[in-house]
Amino acid sequence: MLRVLVTRPKPGASRTAQRLEEMGFQPILLPLTETVALPAKASEARKDAMAVAATSANAVRHASRELIAALAALPCHAVGKRTAEAARKAGFVSVSEGPGDAVALADAIAGGSPAGTIVYLCGRVRFPAFEQRLSAADIPVRAVETYDTVALDYSDADVVARLSGGPVDAVLLYSAKAALAMQVLIRRPALGDHFEKTRFFALSGRIAAALDGVAPERVRVAGEPQEDALIGLLLAGR
Repeated sequence: MLRVLVTRPKPGASRTAQRLEEMGFQPILLPLTETVALPAKASEARKDAMAVAATSANAVRHASRELIAALAALPCHAVGKRTAEAARKAGFVSVSEGPGDAVALADAIAGGSPAGTIVYLCGRVRFPAFEQRLSAADIPVRAVETYDTVALDYSDADVVARLSGGPVDAVLLYSAKAALAMQVLIRRPALGDHFEKTRFFALSGRIAAALDGVAPERVRVAGEPQEDALIGLLLAGR
């Protein structure tokens, strides 16, 4: 049974572990980052806003009650099912579920010819494609950062205990910060043996590039920045 290290933050890490278990893998949870709320206030929302957009469930979950209250009556465009569920739970009245891709969501919003500013609930670290697409369509975007992603640190003993003393067959990487933290771990003398033959599966080329020094043949990049594509790579290389 392939041992797969899951590095994404909680609670997503637990959902991924369950998926991997159901597919016959042995998941090992070692979140290398965590999400923390930022003090985004209601005053950051533009008065001329005509809609809200979110490309991450975390952006909605970490938004303050004050901010949500100021925006809840506006239509909310969510990137996919999980983000839409988070938006409804937070209190948004009218939520539309997008195709699961940030660029496709931006195109869908642009196709509706909005007449005001889009308030974009987002993280401090994010891909620029969504904002760039709307800006190219001359649609004003007000980015309101509701959360940040910070790296976690573990002692050698902590990591060894989580790995249960055995080698790791594969690592799933969801962010450049996690990839940088992973690179630090595999270079530690006490941990190197656990990752000697490990394959690394990255959600994007930018994330893979953060694994500087790892042999290219040991790194795979998902065709699109979605977990389904990442796990598809893992299944193909089984």
